[in-house]
Amino acid sequence: MTHDSLEAFLKSESPRLAKGPVGMIFVEDDVEIGSTVRHHLDSGFKCLLVFMPEAFALPADVADKVERINFDVTQGGDYVAAVNRVIAAAPGVWLYYCFNAEYLFYPFCETRTVGELLTFHTEERRDAMLCYVVDLYAGDLEAHPLAVSLEQAHMDKSGYYALARNDPENHNHPKERQLDFFGGLRWRYEEHIPAKRRKIDRIALFRAKPELTLRDDHTFSDEEYNTYACPWHHNLTAAIVSFRTAKALKSNPGSTFDIETFKWHNSTPFEWHSRQLLDLGLMEPGQWF
Repeated sequence: MTHDSLEAFLKSESPRLAKGPVGMIFVEDDVEIGSTVRHHLDSGFKCLLVFMPEAFALPADVADKVERINFDVTQGGDYVAAVNRVIAAAPGVWLYYCFNAEYLFYPFCETRTVGELLTFHTEERRDAMLCYVVDLYAGDLEAHPLAVSLEQAHMDKSGYYALARNDPENHNHPKERQLDFFGGLRWRYEEHIPAKRRKIDRIALFRAKPELTLRDDHTFSDEEYNTYACPWHHNLTAAIVSFRTAKALKSNPGSTFDIETFKWHNSTPFEWHSRQLLDLGLMEPGQWF
């Protein structure tokens, strides 16, 4: 169903927000909209909200399976405000957000649903899950000038690192169980990326509650939501494989001519399987077996 705005959808009193997990996909351009929606439907989201401009087409095979909301990020649509509006409308529900040409992977996702993932995470008394945004890029930029190719997707197999996240309100002491993570194209081409946009960590899976708000750096107002694990053992983490940075670097006139290829000695073909991400340490199964 199509809705003129997020407010129109919320006022329709749709029962689809009552039970999660609910996914939100924010469409920034017309690249891989269909594959993004299909991937997340296959992951088992009970409801998908697709925020996209009226001018873009939604493939017919998925159009009746999602709630389409007219929304244009490129014309000032604030995705952070939209996420916060959904948080306020769906207390207690597990939520997720991403952009087009991004794909959620989690341990054993080939045989288990995102609902099963979050049921286990809830049993561990966790209300949020750290995700790493892993950059994908086409191996041949001449054939794929926007750097997007599902068939020829590559990723960096090393070059990821973490730094302590200092707390300016506590004499810049490191925050407990919080780190800033870096790597991928945002690290290799950092001269083209604003400093505040270089992190690759995103709390993309979380449970809504009253007064919780998302901030524009992909963290939350509740500091416990921003932790990578509970105090007593490692928890599950997930990964979002994403063409978003590669697209931006090849679409931006200030960077596109500096980049003939994204491939380097640490590039490897992406296998579209959770085992590869687990083996590279880009997500953590925790106690889930």
